[in-house]
Parts: sequence; C-alpha cells; structure tokens
Amino acid sequence: MDVSKYLVKPGAAFDPAAWPTREGDGFGGGKKAARKELREIGGKLGELQARLYAEGRRALLIVLQGMDTAGKDGTIRHVFSMVNPQGVRVTSFKKPTHLELAHDYLWRVHAHTPARGEIGIFNRSHYEDVLVVRVHDLVPPEVWGRRYEHINAFEKLLADEGTRIVKFFLHISREEQKKRLEARLQNPRKNWKFNPADLEERALWDSYMEAYRAALEQTSSAYAPWYAVPADRKWQRNLIVARVLLQTLEEMDPQYPKIDFDPGAIHVD
Repeated sequence: MDVSKYLVKPGAAFDPAAWPTREGDGFGGGKKAARKELREIGGKLGELQARLYAEGRRALLIVLQGMDTAGKDGTIRHVFSMVNPQGVRVTSFKKPTHLELAHDYLWRVHAHTPARGEIGIFNRSHYEDVLVVRVHDLVPPEVWGRRYEHINAFEKLLADEGTRIVKFFLHISREEQKKRLEARLQNPRKNWKFNPADLEERALWDSYMEAYRAALEQTSSAYAPWYAVPADRKWQRNLIVARVLLQTLEEMDPQYPKIDFDPGAIHVD
C-alpha cells in the first residue's frame, strides 16, 4: 500500500498541470474491488480511532482542500462512515464573520483544532488565506506572502504538542468540474448545491492553480505533509485518502492505556 507517489515532497516543485487527476481503470483492482478495500480499511480505521481516543495523548488533524466539486464533503462521508462520530469533529470554514475578521486570520482556526484523542477534519481551512485571499486580491501580496511562514510555524506548534497533521489537495480537472457543475443543474435534487458564484470562481481556474502550487510547495513539511490526490474518479479519491489515513494511524500506533488493577480480582454484584 504505497501512498508515497501522492506525497508532495517538502522542498520539491509541484505543478498541478502535470499532476494526474485520475488513475487507470485497474487502480485498486477496479471499482468493485476498491470499494471492498475501502470497507476493510474503514474497519481498521475504526479500531485505530478507538485506540487513539482511549489513549488520549495525541490527536490527528486532516485538512481537505480543493476546487469546488472536488469532493471534500463526499470524502468525509465515505471515508469516515465507519468510525465512531464521538471521536471525530468536522469543521467547515465559510466566509469569515465580523468577529473573526477582528482577529488574526489563524484565530478562528486554532479554536477548532482537535483535542487529544480526537480526529479533527477541516473542510477548507487556514489555507483559504493564501488561496481565495490571494486570487481575489483581498490583501496585498506582501501580506499573504508572509502567511506561508505563519502557517508552517502554526502547524509546527500543533505537531510539537502532539497533533499529527495530514493535508489533502483533492485534484480534479477543469473538464471534470464542468461535468459536476452541469450535473447539479440537471438534477432537481442537486439544484440547491449549485451557486452561480461557482462560475465566477471557475473563471479564475489558472489563478487558483498557481495559488495551490505555491501553497503546496511552501507548506508541505515532514510534520504536516501535503498529498495531491487524483479526484476525477470519486472511488479512487476515497480509496487513496483512506490508504493514507490508515498508514498514518498505523504509524502513530495508538495504544489502549494500561490499567493499574487486576480485572479478574474484581467482582461486580
């Protein structure tokens, strides 16, 4: 289960245009086999999550980024459907509120980092402040330009304090996004998911790809790596993310805490 091919190596160049947005048909043994493997991984993730929660010493933070329709919601739904929701907390970062804008841009993010024993999932994240903010010229380049250093320091703080961080860029093609946006328009049950503003963002595709290139190149680190996940095919996306998470939790190897009594010597009336 080698997932290193999706890793954006620290200090290495990253070119979204050259990075694949899908694997071949035989990936994972095909769609049916891949879904079977995903279910098997789900069971293992559930056990590892239970151990992480019981251990109560470390946390896991998962960051999901991607263009509109890349599948952030779908990834959360499919990959984490078999773990205990009591040990998982999902935070979706929307447009900042007036209160949030009155603080530094990391203020609202730090408050939602996972507690020890938890798995935290960021659906969008602090990276919006070097993506959307950059693309829309919301602050001058000298402001967003220094934020890469801030983010690296912030993630190093979390890592030093016991939070393992894994970041996923769900990488879809412009053609696949077109299909998914059209599907939202054609299906009455999905009309609510379509936002005309999505077309304005789509028109800025090249600017977003440049922003993602810079973000992944400057903030993929040993303590908070980026994985660029081919996401044109949803089943491939889900399996790749699940494989990375399984490898990460296996490396963490959380353990149930040792007890200081003999269970066999206790009688419950």
